Amino acid sequence: MSKRNGGGAIRIAVVATSAVRRAGLENIVRSHAEFQLAGSFGAVASLVSFAPSTALDVIIIDSDSIHDVLLEPTSDAAIVLLTDVSHARSISRLLRSGVRAILSRESDPDDVLSAIYAAYDGLVLLSTPTAESLAAVYGDQPLEVEDELSEEITSRETDVLKMLAEGLVNKDIAARLGISEHTVKFHISSILDKLGASTRTEAVTLGIRRGLIPI
Repeated sequence: MSKRNGGGAIRIAVVATSAVRRAGLENIVRSHAEFQLAGSFGAVASLVSFAPSTALDVIIIDSDSIHDVLLEPTSDAAIVLLTDVSHARSISRLLRSGVRAILSRESDPDDVLSAIYAAYDGLVLLSTPTAESLAAVYGDQPLEVEDELSEEITSRETDVLKMLAEGLVNKDIAARLGISEHTVKFHISSILDKLGASTRTEAVTLGIRRGLIPI
């Protein structure tokens, strides 16, 4: 697991309008020694005023209003969203805005834990209904994007990026494409540069957000 905060506890803030649901999320966070509950709020607006002065790693938001989530960034924290919103275009907007995980509001604690870890590591995690909703609308087509790359990703680089998303290592990518590992390294370096990413995981995340990797 990556350690953004230097190896300390993962700092988490919880947001939910329902006191009962908020308490449930607080219990999940408090039940794990690796987590630190940095704040708990009844509205995103309260979080907005809190976040700039507090370093957060993950923000868990329980809401059915995407307007609560599509706000100006207040920190670089990864967002885990528990929602019943299922409209594919709303979901794509959420992913483009930086949401890392989208789960049903009725998800069990283990699913929430998986989402926290995935978001913290810069990965994207979607519930099955959410993924199916996207697939029904977009199929194999990439999500629409609003931001442009500093330089166009080539078709071969796109192939390599998709294989990175599959978790393949350089040797496997080289074998599948029939090229040398040195060439694979060259493509990966170019991908990182064009996406402005510092790691493979970040490149995959940015690739999904920019519609380069079908979900």
